[in-house]
Amino acid sequence: MHIPDGYLSPQTYIPLFGVFVAAATVAVKKVKNEVSARNIPYLGMAAAFSFIIMMFNLPIPGGTSGHAVGSAVIAIIFGPWAAMLAVSVAIIIQALIFGDGGITAIGANCFNMAVFMPFTAYYIFRLFNNKTSKKSRISFSSFISGYLSLVLAAILTATEFGIQPLIASSADGKALYCPYDLKIAVPAMAVEHMLLFGIVEGIITAIIVNYFLKTEPSSIYALRERSKNE
Repeated sequence: MHIPDGYLSPQTYIPLFGVFVAAATVAVKKVKNEVSARNIPYLGMAAAFSFIIMMFNLPIPGGTSGHAVGSAVIAIIFGPWAAMLAVSVAIIIQALIFGDGGITAIGANCFNMAVFMPFTAYYIFRLFNNKTSKKSRISFSSFISGYLSLVLAAILTATEFGIQPLIASSADGKALYCPYDLKIAVPAMAVEHMLLFGIVEGIITAIIVNYFLKTEPSSIYALRERSKNE
């Protein structure tokens, strides 16, 4: 889901960069208040975890590729604002040092995987696990939040691709950036993430949340916040 340079027009990547910067500014303030100094090293480990699993980028027939992200599990355990910072750090390092994702697309990639995906995962988890502490329910909620958040983030990315021929074309109608319209981009991204990468994201999320549930349940942000509202 890392968008390379040349696929998005300035009309797309500049506003998305602005939205990401604004959200990151709020996230820094939120994390200072919500994450204790004791948990800062764990947040660094979360960023490293996201970085590693995103490096397993598998090519898929049709010219696209996919990977797990880790945003869902970080959002559930540390909160969506903390997940935003952790995952965005990983994305920025990948773009600047490893060339995975374009420089001009940093804002778009961070918005898709570090803003949209963590908040989507967090609220899906809360929706499916609102008033119960059953381990089976928490496991299911963790899986479905990881699965759906990745699939929806992939569709969002595909939509950004697919609208390029509509908003940025030459006088003769030729697309100046991504040449694939929504009819091609959305199915290409959605199907592979629904059938493979979303399942991987869901399994990873469920396994790690279950581990924290057994060893240190009080550290799971989503469950603490749910308890406050009960």
